[in-house]
Amino acid sequence: MTGRPARPSLPLAAQLRQMIAVLEAERQALAALDADAVIASARDKESLCASLAGFGPDALDGETRALAETARHLNDVNRRVRNLLAANVAARIEALGGPRRMPHPAYAAMRG
Repeated sequence: MTGRPARPSLPLAAQLRQMIAVLEAERQALAALDADAVIASARDKESLCASLAGFGPDALDGETRALAETARHLNDVNRRVRNLLAANVAARIEALGGPRRMPHPAYAAMRG
């Protein structure tokens, strides 16, 4: 799906299947720490979200409800992985040079 916008003429189930494929690709990109692939996945997700915005809850049947729930679960797992990676990076940076907190601009102005 990378680089191609979702076609709004596709039925809801097909778009949800595309979203699931993009989320699985994102998970692989996160595991490989492939920043370019993560960014491409984010673009693809944004495009698909724009296409899915035209559908309301009344468009869901049993199949599409299950697909939407799968996509929701995959997105949640990927979000957790992204958060863990970010926390790991922050911990490594702090270990290198210690926590360097910048003073809040309001406090810096009071001291200056």
